Amino acid sequence: MSKYVKDLVSKEIARRLDGVSDALLVNVVGLDAGKTHVLRRRLGEKSISLMVVKSGLAKRATEGTPLAAAFHGVEGSLAMVWGCEDFVSLAKEITTLTASPEFPAFETRAGVMDGEHLTAEGVKAVSMWPSREEQISILLGQILSPGANLVSQLLAPGGALASQIEKKAGEDDSADKAEGTGEETVGAEAELNTGVKSEEAPVEERAQGQVEAAPEEKTEEKTEGS
Repeated sequence: MSKYVKDLVSKEIARRLDGVSDALLVNVVGLDAGKTHVLRRRLGEKSISLMVVKSGLAKRATEGTPLAAAFHGVEGSLAMVWGCEDFVSLAKEITTLTASPEFPAFETRAGVMDGEHLTAEGVKAVSMWPSREEQISILLGQILSPGANLVSQLLAPGGALASQIEKKAGEDDSADKAEGTGEETVGAEAELNTGVKSEEAPVEERAQGQVEAAPEEKTEEKTEGS
């Protein structure tokens, strides 16, 4: 390959990697065309780009950029992968694929994160970190937890007081109902007794009056006769 062609290829690699600061180097040698197609499609579903390059040309293309550290001690043909939501998510996806029996020749060779070189073991360690989405979820939980505890502490006394008031009101209602029932019973008995006496008393008085009135009438008759 002439120097002119090498320069063109290096420029094309640099153009495609423009704006990329973190990436992984993987091995794809040994994968047939069918497996490579399936692998590219699988990566594309996760918004991951894959580009097969020669290490020498890639070093020339990334010279002076944060990606240059990825090629320290790396030789031969390889592929660069980058993209996904964040670098941790990228490491997770690549590590999962390297462990899949579907792609036995696919393996991680190196990587670069924040300008620092990563070995294959380092990439696997990074894949065990929480992803950006998981970190945000953890952070939100930590932020909201004190507020939730404070609200719970503020509402707990009010809830207990309301429960006690409701319980007391229920007891008072029960007592009032019981007292009202007793008064109605006593009133009914009094009314019944009063009714009986009011009916019987006049009868006795009338009978006594008749008895007392009878001798007087007889006395008057005798006086007139005599």
